[in-house]
Amino acid sequence: MSKPTVAVHKFSSCDGCQLALINLGEPLLVLTELVDILHFAEAGPVDEDAKVDIAIIEGSISASHDIERIKKIRDNSTYLITIGACATSGGIQALRNMADTNQWIAGIYANPSVIDTLDNSSAIKDYVNVDLELWGCPVSQRQIINAIRALLFGVMPVEEHDKICMECKRHQTVCVMVTKGEPCMGPVTRTGCGALCPSVGRDCYGCYGPAENPNTQAMANRLEGLGLVSDEVARRFLFINSGADAFHQQGLLSKETD
Repeated sequence: MSKPTVAVHKFSSCDGCQLALINLGEPLLVLTELVDILHFAEAGPVDEDAKVDIAIIEGSISASHDIERIKKIRDNSTYLITIGACATSGGIQALRNMADTNQWIAGIYANPSVIDTLDNSSAIKDYVNVDLELWGCPVSQRQIINAIRALLFGVMPVEEHDKICMECKRHQTVCVMVTKGEPCMGPVTRTGCGALCPSVGRDCYGCYGPAENPNTQAMANRLEGLGLVSDEVARRFLFINSGADAFHQQGLLSKETD
């Protein structure tokens, strides 16, 4: 029997999530024994139009030609998985969504007409159906492997929605907000990273995006209670996942009170 096929595609991004996959090392070699990777330009094989069982997408939709391309990839794949903040929420480049795109392009480039860009940097799900989202900046290697493994067994992967605080409790990590007064975003941020930042004594900065049912207003109030002014609170939400609805709305609300 032929092995299941996989393609890894890149859109507007820093390549960090693809590097997370490449840096798996030995587990990646084991994976290649279980699946055929037909397209993964950063790692070697190139076949942009390959029809595959699993398409893994890094990056946001930021240029007009991206739209046609992602629709074709969707048609050519059975399952489509988005990995990382850029693909799931538009990424840090979505900060430009709150500005006049034409104005800043004209202020930077001598000939703005040669720049092919959309007004917004958008998540993949804004244009095509997505079967699974793996958030993070970068995405967790464990989540990628677990997702592919689940699909190979014929079951849909379980998407993690828990808050970072739950992960800290499971790891018996001392709360940096309670003990050190750090402005930690853990109470509204989804897990997946293993509570990496709190485990080394620093505050979470929300790179995994909003958790399930995040009380962002209460989080904003607590951040102000820790000494952050309104603009600093807004920047906590309008950062890596500024395009995620829950963070975007709260960030704008906090800016209005500045």
